[in-house]
Amino acid sequence: MYRIMLVDDEENILNALRRLLIVTPCVCDGIEYKLRVDSFSSADEALQFARHNAVDLVLSDYRMPRKDGVAFLREFKEIQPNAARLILSGYADLNAVIGAINEAQIYRFINKPWNDYELVSNIAQALAHRDLALENQRLADQARVENGAMTPQELERKRLEEQEPGITRVNWGPDGSVIFDDE
Repeated sequence: MYRIMLVDDEENILNALRRLLIVTPCVCDGIEYKLRVDSFSSADEALQFARHNAVDLVLSDYRMPRKDGVAFLREFKEIQPNAARLILSGYADLNAVIGAINEAQIYRFINKPWNDYELVSNIAQALAHRDLALENQRLADQARVENGAMTPQELERKRLEEQEPGITRVNWGPDGSVIFDDE
């Protein structure tokens, strides 16, 4: 099951996307990707969720109040660098596209209104691309362990962090104490 995060400040867009992803098979190269969809109308709520839950793909609106899609995806990438990132926008601004690609390293920029088939196909392709990249990374890490460039403990820490974001981070207080709750 692949966890998909939808982020848009318009509830009707979130509802339409959620309905589409629930009823439309997400298939690439004969592989069907079963989806679990989480939706957020606030970029900050989505970031908070991402700090504690592994996400395979995030689809974000470009224009949102307080934080645009590029700023959101840039922050999201710091939390979960291996998740696929896509932007959905009704504005075909070339600078926005360039910023999204360069700053947030998005996989695709999708125009509103979207074509249902193309949107689901883009999601499936992004997940297939992500799976391939993760497999390449796993094989490279395995070779690093075998060559002594990485310890088995470092490899396990990396695996745990991918499964449970934030699990390997420790927040230290100024007096050397461990802070369990940021608030």
